[in-house]
Amino acid sequence: MWPHRIWLGAAVLPLALLVPRDAPVPHILAEPPRTAPHPWAAAAPQPVVVRRAAWHADESIVREHAVYTGAVRAVFIHHTGENSDYDCGEAPELIRNVEEAHIKGRGWDDIGYNFLVDRCGTIYEGRAGGITRSVRGAHTTGFNADSVGIAVLGDYHDGEKVPAAVIRSLAALAAWKLLPGEDPRGKVRLRSTNDASRYPKGEVAVLDVISGHRDTYRTRCPGQALYDELPEIRSLAAAMRADRDAATEDAGNRPGSSH
Repeated sequence: MWPHRIWLGAAVLPLALLVPRDAPVPHILAEPPRTAPHPWAAAAPQPVVVRRAAWHADESIVREHAVYTGAVRAVFIHHTGENSDYDCGEAPELIRNVEEAHIKGRGWDDIGYNFLVDRCGTIYEGRAGGITRSVRGAHTTGFNADSVGIAVLGDYHDGEKVPAAVIRSLAALAAWKLLPGEDPRGKVRLRSTNDASRYPKGEVAVLDVISGHRDTYRTRCPGQALYDELPEIRSLAAAMRADRDAATEDAGNRPGSSH
């Protein structure tokens, strides 16, 4: 095992090889006015998210501003590929390594993932443009529009245990970001925009609403242990949405409430 100082410094190279492949995204839409109404009402509460400023994103290397797409219809789960035994205090540095690999190594406009999660379950803002907005990432070749990409820092190869905090954070993000009406346990039809994916450009793919990167691209991402947890993530996300619905209904039925 490398000392963490050496390992962290060397992390950019393997990340450059492991990050999802996609071309730089053309920027055709400007950010809507800040006074514009929110495009959708969240079906679950927003979890706590560490902002880019807090993990010290290098904004000087970001190439272009965000592109906005339709409301989120699918969630794609990724891993970043490092050893999973890092100290959670090192997560900001690991994320900066990912940012550098994506922008300087891949030539992308910004970090590809919309969110990242460390092994302690802490959620970090990824691509800039607004946590509550539908920002097009560069995370899942052919399916970056109307979706959200979430990467877990680590490898999670076969046989490695995924922390319960990671599973819960992934479910919470999915429950919050998905368009109301999309069942986290259900299927979604998405049209591929890139021949490099498992689906030729123009083909409609029927995917799990919460899928792994490998479901649309020839890759081992996410690690097998994390991929095996997708059914649990789907069920937990659905339960979180059901809890919000039940709480809303209960509030509406209380004495004195208006209908």
